[in-house]
Amino acid sequence: QLQASGGGLVQAGGSLRLSCAVSGLPLSSYAVGWFRQAPGKEREFVLAISRSGGSTYYADSVEGRFTITRDNAKSTAYLQMNSLKPEDTAVYYCALANLPTTTQALYSHWGQGTQVTVSS
Repeated sequence: QLQASGGGLVQAGGSLRLSCAVSGLPLSSYAVGWFRQAPGKEREFVLAISRSGGSTYYADSVEGRFTITRDNAKSTAYLQMNSLKPEDTAVYYCALANLPTTTQALYSHWGQGTQVTVSS
């Protein structure tokens, strides 16, 4: 199971760190992706990280502001979000795949999502 947490309400320019705790699965065997879905929009790719953490992939909209990391020993992945903007408001989901990819269909395990709201 994947449990995403850390969402909340923050002012524009602020920061949040989301966590994705994995249980029942060996996190080290999976790449981790973060996706988000804003109201009325389709879910979109945000970032992904390889199994070892050596490679990361970012959507253009978050590059330079968001960082994805992982701690396999703690079975947890993280999404550090800085310089938040109102357009970052969405439900954020973590997911696991065999390889880091932007393609949602390739992620086999999904968390329940955590709400991030950025006020202007």
